[in-house]
Amino acid sequence: MKIASFNINGIKARAAALPQWLDEAKPDVVVLQEVKSVDEAFPRELLEDRGYNVETHGQKSFNGVAILSKLPLEDVIRGLPGDEDDLQARWIEATVVGKQALRICGLYLPNGNPVELTPAGAPVPGGKYAYKLAWMERMQARASELLAAEIPALMAGDYNIIPQAEDAKRPDAWTEDALYRPESRAAYQRIVNLGFTEAFRARHQGPGHYSFWDYQAGAWNRDDGIRIDHFLLSPQAADLLQDCQIDKEIRGRDKPSDHVPIWVDLDI
Repeated sequence: MKIASFNINGIKARAAALPQWLDEAKPDVVVLQEVKSVDEAFPRELLEDRGYNVETHGQKSFNGVAILSKLPLEDVIRGLPGDEDDLQARWIEATVVGKQALRICGLYLPNGNPVELTPAGAPVPGGKYAYKLAWMERMQARASELLAAEIPALMAGDYNIIPQAEDAKRPDAWTEDALYRPESRAAYQRIVNLGFTEAFRARHQGPGHYSFWDYQAGAWNRDDGIRIDHFLLSPQAADLLQDCQIDKEIRGRDKPSDHVPIWVDLDI
């Protein structure tokens, strides 16, 4: 089963590029981030015509996540548990059944910038960085529940986390950024350390692998990228991992997103 993750930075802006990529890559399941559309306005027919079942968790002009699947989607949950007052559309999960059931969680983790700190160095309450770290605490709690279920499960999407220096062309340029600050990376590592496998690093080592290039200052032409789109696999899913790749070539097309798709192949 080929499962892809793609931050498309606006479903309407990618109305031509996304179907073209789907027709070529032929993923069985896709998790999308930053669809930037309410559920009612999401162009479902664009995807349903290609055989996909579509579940969305949208928000006007911002955020928004979706799951597309050639197989039926069951037990859909919208929103990351743990804070009923959080209205940002950043989490969706569902079960698909191939040879066996797989729980898929699609996420768009908060960016966290600008980083606002107190004189003591703690995130300012109510600030974007504090929200990012609190959201990751809730994600860790949900991740623990997924592991306790002892079934194949994965969490995929735009994590807005640069895990290690080798995941950036110029790591020194990101030192004070919320994507690379030590608190962010430590929160990410705590989730991984619960027992997840980071799929891409299970198959590829070393620098030079990126999934995001800023639109500004010719970052794409200089390959000045970062790797912030990730798949975390439960032990039961990791045992089924066949491959994990980044579809870099799509970045050079007309009206590209600032991200490119990343996908895993599971024997499921």
